[in-house]
Amino acid sequence: MTEFTATFAKQISCVNKQQWQAIFNDSYPFYQYSFLHALEKSQAVSSSTGWQPQHLLIHAENTLIAAMPCYLKQHSYGEYMFDWNWANAYQANNIEYYPKLLSAIPFTPATGKRIAIHPEFEQFRHSILALIVDVLGQTMEQLQASNFQCLFLDKATSDSLHEIGLLQRTDVQYHWFNRSYSSFSDFLGCMTARKRKMIKKERQQVLQHELSFIWCHGNEITEQDWINFYNCYQQTYQKRSGHQGYLNLSFFIELSQECTDSILLLKAINSKENVVASSLFFTSDTHLYGRYWGSLQEYDFLHFETCYYQGIEHCIKHNLQCFDAGAQGEHKISRGFEPVKLYGNYLIRHSGFKRAIAEFLAKEQRYHNEYIQSASSYLPFKSDN
Repeated sequence: MTEFTATFAKQISCVNKQQWQAIFNDSYPFYQYSFLHALEKSQAVSSSTGWQPQHLLIHAENTLIAAMPCYLKQHSYGEYMFDWNWANAYQANNIEYYPKLLSAIPFTPATGKRIAIHPEFEQFRHSILALIVDVLGQTMEQLQASNFQCLFLDKATSDSLHEIGLLQRTDVQYHWFNRSYSSFSDFLGCMTARKRKMIKKERQQVLQHELSFIWCHGNEITEQDWINFYNCYQQTYQKRSGHQGYLNLSFFIELSQECTDSILLLKAINSKENVVASSLFFTSDTHLYGRYWGSLQEYDFLHFETCYYQGIEHCIKHNLQCFDAGAQGEHKISRGFEPVKLYGNYLIRHSGFKRAIAEFLAKEQRYHNEYIQSASSYLPFKSDN
């Protein structure tokens, strides 16, 4: 019988990079060693920012055979499956909600594996998941953590965790899917006349500002490009949220050194050759992920152009199957982004709150099922598509 042992790594640099990559072995960009290392090296993720790494490692003898990026959290910022009401309810009952354990990619609401198992040990998946849940329960007791959360994970793993006792939660995002379009015009041709006209009008208004758009790939991005992007990012975050964003300039510069294969930077440049807006994207073999954007000047529909339409064109040109443009945004529906279901799982230590949260999640899931059905009826496509 193969014996497995579980340990926690206080930083990703304590983990053997080759062994980590052997189990997180696909092109999804956000659990790559290099991405997590850039977050930690730049101190955007650290105990001082309320994201203390606690990466869970499962070994068979000296071989890493499973892992889960994990953090001890002192707040709920930067997670995107919101639990503020739960924290308030705990506080109202004089029960500590923080710390909590969280498996997620910091500041990144993009679905992917959260628990990875080496292909040679897939036959032990059930035993490995059971061990992980057991270790998490013990660790929650030791740290006096109120709960464990696993967010934006793949449905198959979410269902498996649900089967062994974790609560399951759903949420909704809006993703664009490539239906073998040959061009952006081909994509528009599948829409009703009214929606097609709306999008053409929005794009035309951006063109009237005499803006041009330049894509930069990975190692083409200069330090000045990052400074320009960061100025856009900070200014837009300040306007929208009252703070300058979760990420620092050091993180973005680290990306140039660590993640060149998966990064795309889109620059919007005015007639004076000044950068007035930027959007940062990541790619996998199948997906485009829109992550951060910002602008220095206000232009009608520039956000839609830099964050949606340019991305759709890129997906069509490079035959990518899906465009995940980030969290929230019902306005995406009329622009061809379809509502999709997302998953999270929870291990709640307090028995009374576990029952209350389970009831809430059941109601929330019914609402999401009904919402997706209703929202899908507002998609802009012709009825024969």
